[in-house]
Amino acid sequence: MSELELKDLYNGFRDPDTIKALAWAINEEAKHLKEPLKIMEVCGGHTHTIMKYGLKQLLPKNIDFIHGPGCPVCIMPKERIDHAIALAHVEDSILLTLGDMIRVPGSKSSLAVERANGYDIRALYSPLDAIKIALENLDKKVIFFAIGFETTTPMTAAVLEQMEKRGISNLYFHINHVLVPPAVDAIMADGQAQINAFIGPAHVSVISGAKIYESLPKNYATPVVVSGFEPVDVMQSILMILKQKNENRCEMEIQYSRSVTLEGNVKAQAMIDKFMEPRVHFRWRGIGDIPHSALVLREQYAKYDAEKIFADILPTEPIDDHKLCICGTILKGLAKPNDCRVFGTACTPNTPVGSCMVSSEGACNAYYRYGEV
Repeated sequence: MSELELKDLYNGFRDPDTIKALAWAINEEAKHLKEPLKIMEVCGGHTHTIMKYGLKQLLPKNIDFIHGPGCPVCIMPKERIDHAIALAHVEDSILLTLGDMIRVPGSKSSLAVERANGYDIRALYSPLDAIKIALENLDKKVIFFAIGFETTTPMTAAVLEQMEKRGISNLYFHINHVLVPPAVDAIMADGQAQINAFIGPAHVSVISGAKIYESLPKNYATPVVVSGFEPVDVMQSILMILKQKNENRCEMEIQYSRSVTLEGNVKAQAMIDKFMEPRVHFRWRGIGDIPHSALVLREQYAKYDAEKIFADILPTEPIDDHKLCICGTILKGLAKPNDCRVFGTACTPNTPVGSCMVSSEGACNAYYRYGEV
């Protein structure tokens, strides 16, 4: 497909007339709802689409969005960020990570501050760059602080595979890959958030397959529609949810069928399974410990595991968020960013108090960027 054809394709998914037509259909369908529709869009990418294109303003008052925990930077607890800072302080080390993690505040500092203080901390454009950096710095301990949901986990597995093939021995991994289904299940089991439908993550589903959401309709009577990220995708997904509600159906459906299948990328899943397994425990920022909600290197790869190799310098106690920050409440679907007393004043993208403002996928960042101050 040419660049022009690709541009035309995506312009179609942002076409104002199509969006207006879907908005009309949604408003008509919403007249028949028996109760208000509270949709959790799990992924921060969907939150930004909803805010950027003003989709909420096109919907009737009996449809609302509840923002979910699908931002890998936002859910990282302070003690894990302190791990990254401690690893950056290891003598003759290079600390690697992805994008927004550099700016997330830990308990006393951030990777950005530590980099300004002279420590070798680098943001990767691609996880595979870790191989190149390790080969160029054989006298250094290169430590990859790996983050992300199911979407980015295959890339970390690919780095491990390449490292094995090339016999690289100076590259270590601090694994922080987390899983969507256990987190959503924990929020629903808690019972505080009033959620009666889900927009399922798109990129996660490309890897894991939409099958990972099949238990939600069964266990909680909540329709799930796996949606693409374009505004037409999101609007169509809302309409699909409405039709399920009005037809007394409760199912998992795929709107993003151009990229998502029920089974997902089986090859990528096998690669992940080769190197990683579920952790017994992992603490999510603001949510707490969720069993089997994250991954860890398998025992046979312990010689690459930074958490084990450098265990004596890593903090072990959980660290709470700033008292004025309500990121945890937002991630659980119990509040919105503009409910926070410091939102848009003491807490901005340039001076973030919490992780939801730092991340380009965070709900606070979306509200600030698109005018919900």
